[in-house]
Amino acid sequence: MTKKTIETKPYPDQKPGTSGLRKRVKVYQQPNYVENYIQSIFDCLEGFEGKTLVIGGDGRFYNETAIQKAIKIAAANGFGKVLVGQNGLLSTPAASNIIRRYEAFGGLVLSASHNPGGPEGDFGIKYNVANGGPAPERITDAVFQRTQVIEQYQIIEAPDLDLGAIGTQTVGEMSVEVIDPVADYAELMAELFDFDAICDLFSSGFTMTFDALHAVTGPYAHEILENRLGAPAGTVVNGTPSPDFGNGHPDPNLVYCKDMYDALMQPDGPDFGAASDGDGDRNLIIGRGRFVTPSDSLALLAANAHLAPAYSKGIAGIARSMPTSAAADRVAEKRGIEMHETPTGWKFFGNLLDAGRVTICGEESAGTGSDHVREKDGLWAVLLWLNIVAVRKQSVDEIVTEHWAAYGRNYYTRHDYEEVESDVANAIMDDLRGKLDGLPGTQINGAEVSSADDFSYTDPVDGSTAHKQGIRIVFKDGSRVVIRMSGTGTVGATLRVYLERYEPPAGQHDLETQTALAQQIEIAESLSQIRARTGRTSPSVIT
Repeated sequence: MTKKTIETKPYPDQKPGTSGLRKRVKVYQQPNYVENYIQSIFDCLEGFEGKTLVIGGDGRFYNETAIQKAIKIAAANGFGKVLVGQNGLLSTPAASNIIRRYEAFGGLVLSASHNPGGPEGDFGIKYNVANGGPAPERITDAVFQRTQVIEQYQIIEAPDLDLGAIGTQTVGEMSVEVIDPVADYAELMAELFDFDAICDLFSSGFTMTFDALHAVTGPYAHEILENRLGAPAGTVVNGTPSPDFGNGHPDPNLVYCKDMYDALMQPDGPDFGAASDGDGDRNLIIGRGRFVTPSDSLALLAANAHLAPAYSKGIAGIARSMPTSAAADRVAEKRGIEMHETPTGWKFFGNLLDAGRVTICGEESAGTGSDHVREKDGLWAVLLWLNIVAVRKQSVDEIVTEHWAAYGRNYYTRHDYEEVESDVANAIMDDLRGKLDGLPGTQINGAEVSSADDFSYTDPVDGSTAHKQGIRIVFKDGSRVVIRMSGTGTVGATLRVYLERYEPPAGQHDLETQTALAQQIEIAESLSQIRARTGRTSPSVIT
């Protein structure tokens, strides 16, 4: 085994987005593309000599190839040990847990989350720091700057490792331990939740379906739901990870999980349905006859968390991303606990969690989690829902309608316009920014604007700031329109339009969502002209 220094040239497009660097697989397959990016990460870190690095991914196409490269580069740069999931698999929350549990220096998470896989699909690399959470912007900005000037990378010239064999191997002077990707995570879930109560729920005849979407949560769900909690075999469907996600789209929403949704809407359907995404950090929750929006799910989990052992003494506070509905705010206000509004991106929750300011966090994009790790966690959300149902002995529909009767309902939807030409998307956003100062006090489609801004955030823990995080237009009646560009796509730009209005506890809670938000939908188009300027007749996805 020989350590080598390889000459290289920079790529101009290695700027990480909200969740790491995501590109088409073919981009990553360019000579030295992976090597450049990983070496740039290591070049921006200090003090890792002899320390442990965690590596794993969601099993998508190119996962094992990139992991073999990452291990050899880590060895050449002086890491003392790598912990890697068997067959290269680790869900994102499981990787966060392992970083924390084994006090690793950090970790590389190889995933493009909910984006499609396969040779024509997407791939991604994200660096997580020692608290288990995504690297903050000061690190990702430095990494990008380094990618623009990199001239060489270090690598050990050695045969590929056997990632299927649990145990210890070596690369140069560095040890590589291949670990069971599920065991530590399953033990953590058993510490957080009342597994006996959930077992009793299943033994009582409660029925459930969990769609792993041919992604990484399949092995986790089989072990926890079927093996440990006693859910019948077959509860987990599409449970074997596939490099192209079964030629599907691993995004747990009502478009890609329509069959499950249709089954849950039948009178004789399962009691409970859930799904997770490519890397296991997102979730979809559906009860018989009741889809639970991610924003409502965050509020409901926060309001009922005390029913699970880990949160029995209550929660310190809640944090949500700015585009997420204000449903959780009403829980925080009623409970007298802290409430924080942050930019989109789980990294913005890390300081709040580390400081003990909040316990539960969530984003409208189907991500919820708590202080047990520093990533959103799809199976965690599913298990907390099961714990709540088991203790309350009510259906999901009953729990949701009782919540609205106590707190009111925030009608909420998101309209995505995907793969918009970047120049067009940027022009739309720039034009909206130019209108903001003149909007307060004006009427738009019969609604009076009370405030309008481009959201900025100052971290209350370390004072760091983030600007241009999304355009907010708030109306006198409390409704709002939010428009922002997503940082998770790989082609063109995704424009996301978020629409919300509040109905008080005694109000009407049974309207169809798009009907309830018809005025806000028209206001958004009147302001942005997205459909007119992109030529789209409708959003790509409505959630």
